[in-house]
Amino acid sequence: MNHVKALVMKFVMIAAVLLIILTLMFDVPFADTLWISLVLTLVAYVMGDLMIFRKAGDRSDQNKRNAIATVSDIVVAFLVIWLMGDALVGNNVDIITPAIISAIVIGGGEWFFHKYLDRSVFPEKHDTTGTAAR
Repeated sequence: MNHVKALVMKFVMIAAVLLIILTLMFDVPFADTLWISLVLTLVAYVMGDLMIFRKAGDRSDQNKRNAIATVSDIVVAFLVIWLMGDALVGNNVDIITPAIISAIVIGGGEWFFHKYLDRSVFPEKHDTTGTAAR
């Protein structure tokens, strides 16, 4: 259940950022922005949060894990927004600029989202006393 809550939180964060930047600032259609948000949420959660953040470094070095996962989330966000945006809106919008801006803003949100994951979803990584390993 914690993963479902985390996925919903991540989707809301990504959708809010993309709706403001893509739809309001760069006139990307609302439906296209929601599709990009959904795909980005799923890809970033699996790759950035489950595979990279959860596995990178040891449990006591949260800042290192967070930095690695945040940088990877920025790259993944840029690629997904750019590729999907180009496929969905074509030549109607220069999608590279909004993809860069969106990826950086999402990366800032991901830094805090990873702290939430460490406390609430991956408690074995947060427990530095060694009791989780026993």
